[in-house]
Amino acid sequence: MDNNFNVLIVDDVVENIQVAMNVLKEENYNLSFALNGEEALSLIKDTGFDLILLDIMMPVMDGFSVCKNLKADDFTKDIPIIFLTAKTDIESISKGFELGAVDYITKPFNPDELLARTRTHLELYKGKLLLAQNNLSIKVKAEKEKERLLTELEKNQKEIIYILAELTETVSDETGKHIKRVADISRLLAYYYPSLSDEDVDTIHCSAPMHDIGKIAVDPKILHKPSSLTAEEFELMKEHTTLAHKVLKCSDRKIIKAADIIAMQHHEKWDGSGYPKGLKGEDIHIYGRIVAIADVFDALTHKRVYKDSWTPEDASAYIQKNAGTHFDPTLVALFMEHVEEFVTLAKI
Repeated sequence: MDNNFNVLIVDDVVENIQVAMNVLKEENYNLSFALNGEEALSLIKDTGFDLILLDIMMPVMDGFSVCKNLKADDFTKDIPIIFLTAKTDIESISKGFELGAVDYITKPFNPDELLARTRTHLELYKGKLLLAQNNLSIKVKAEKEKERLLTELEKNQKEIIYILAELTETVSDETGKHIKRVADISRLLAYYYPSLSDEDVDTIHCSAPMHDIGKIAVDPKILHKPSSLTAEEFELMKEHTTLAHKVLKCSDRKIIKAADIIAMQHHEKWDGSGYPKGLKGEDIHIYGRIVAIADVFDALTHKRVYKDSWTPEDASAYIQKNAGTHFDPTLVALFMEHVEEFVTLAKI
């Protein structure tokens, strides 16, 4: 048996302490003593004890009060307490157990009984600590595994998003670089928006590539038409927002839900003149408002089948001009404040 245990004996009679220590010293425990309850509590604060042998009838603070104090403290509540006392009435014995003692030995005690009960409760306490450590270890491992699985799941979501986004470029006039630039511009604009968390910034960066995923279901003849769309063709083009929503709305995953919002709302306008629902102002989700700026700015600065590219200066002037009509004016102000950074991203 490992006897490296700290045992505290609390009694106001020195002779009683000496008798108990003489009995227990053969086990080579680390023995300490206190002559009253207050002294005992002070010692316990400074030393971690594995067992307390506690008398009841003491001056200053009796054993019941000491026990009550120890059980009320999260740091000491689990230390086993054995009452070692001359009080033999049923009421005192019952009160001792009610307060949380693990055993009750009456004086004069039998040395073998004291040794046996002390050894038993120390072993039980040791087993309890080991069990708690094992449970903690199991819990930590389980939490790490859960975190690993969630991380793997999130990686899978991101990979699926980029695969689907790449499918978009096979049917439209957009390129993979456009998709990446929109994601990067959106992330930077989200970063500068003060009420968004780091998690929001990461989420919008991962979800923005899906902004035009609904174009997969749009007639390629419309997508690749080198001239202006007719009113009927434009109505069909607008359906890419709702087509994306029909597919993405079924997921409860954070990134896919964000992608659903972005795909559905990035063509909404601040003044309510956008599509598909004509949402206005802050009724448009912040993710949609951010990607709206990123998408238009990148689209303007790059050539498409139906238009030539604009200069970054002209494109940013367009964004600024349409603050409060097409775009969220607060976001436009942030965009213009850091416009050189956005121009750099658009040139990648």
